[in-house]
Amino acid sequence: MLAFLLVPVVGNAADNSSSAIPNTGNQGKAVLVDAQRIWDAAPHNAFTDLVRFKDRWYCVFREGSGHVSPDGALRVLTSTDAVHWESAALVTSEDSDLRDAKITVTPDNRLLLAGAEAIQTPTGRHHQSAVWFSEDGSTWTAKHKVGTLDNWLWRITWHNGHAYGFGYGTGDKQGDLSLFHSEDGNDFETLIEKVDVAGTYPNESSVLFLPDDTAYCLLRQDGTPNSGNLGTSQPPYTEWNWKSLDKRIGGPEMIRLPDGRIIAAVRLYDKKVRTSLCWLDPQAGRLTEALALPSGGDTSYAGMVWHDDHLWVSYYSSHEGKTSIYLAKVRLAP
Repeated sequence: MLAFLLVPVVGNAADNSSSAIPNTGNQGKAVLVDAQRIWDAAPHNAFTDLVRFKDRWYCVFREGSGHVSPDGALRVLTSTDAVHWESAALVTSEDSDLRDAKITVTPDNRLLLAGAEAIQTPTGRHHQSAVWFSEDGSTWTAKHKVGTLDNWLWRITWHNGHAYGFGYGTGDKQGDLSLFHSEDGNDFETLIEKVDVAGTYPNESSVLFLPDDTAYCLLRQDGTPNSGNLGTSQPPYTEWNWKSLDKRIGGPEMIRLPDGRIIAAVRLYDKKVRTSLCWLDPQAGRLTEALALPSGGDTSYAGMVWHDDHLWVSYYSSHEGKTSIYLAKVRLAP
C-alpha cells in the first residue's frame, strides 16, 4: 500500500479566528486548527465520509475521471494518526459508476460501506444502492444490493441496533422520498413509501438520533423551493414533522457533541459556494454558520467524527484547482 503524506494548506488557528461566530446561546466559537489535503491521486476525488474503527481512521470517497464518469470506484483510506494515510482498498464495478461512499460501524463491530451504482442501460440511467462489509477495512465482501431501483439510499445511521436511512427518487421517481429500516444493514424494509415533505426534489439527507430516541433529519431540497428542511420524529419514525431552514444546503451531515450541541456540515450557496460548519437549533429550525472550511467550487459531502476533544471533518473541494480530499481539525469552544 502506498503511504500518502499530508500537504498543509492552511495556517494555525489564530489565522482563522475571524471565521468563527460569537459565543451566543447554545453556540460557540469554531476555530480551524488545521486542514490538510490527504488524497488527490485520481483526476476527480469527491463525496467523502469518515469513521474511527479499532483505533484507526477510515476515510472513504469516490474517485474517477470526472464528477460523473463510468469509471467511478470507492476508495478506502486508513491512518493511525490522521497525518499519514494509505490506501486500504479500492472497491470497483465492471459495469457501473460507484458513487457517494458512506461508512459506518455496525452493532456487531464490522465496517459497512454504502454507495450507489449508476448504471447506464438502453432505457436510460438507473441507480441501485449497495453495501459491502469488512472486518478490517482491507478485505470487503461482494456487493449486496439494498433498497429499490432508482431510490437512492444516501446515508445509513444506526440507532439501538437498527439502521435507518432516507432514499430519494431518481429518474422517473424523482421527487419521491422514502424511509428505509434494517436490523442488520443487509436487508432493508420500507418504513415510509412516500414521505410527506414540501418541495419538488427532496434528496440528500442526514439522520441524527438523540438519547431520548428523538430523531432529526437534515434534508436537502432542490427544485421548488430549494431551501433545506429539518425533520423531527419519534419512534417508530413513521411520522415526520418538517420545518423549512430558509437556507439552501447540499451534502448534509450532522453530529451531536458530548455537551448536546448539534453541528452540521453542509454546502452553502449564498455568496461564495463553500463547505461550512453550522450550528443547528432544532427548536427554531435554524442553521447558523460557524466556520467556512477552506473550500470552493466543486465541494461538500463531509464526514464528521468527534475525537480527542476536537471535531474532525473530511470533505472534498476544488478550491486549489483539482478536486481533492481534505481533512480538517476544528476546536469548538463551549
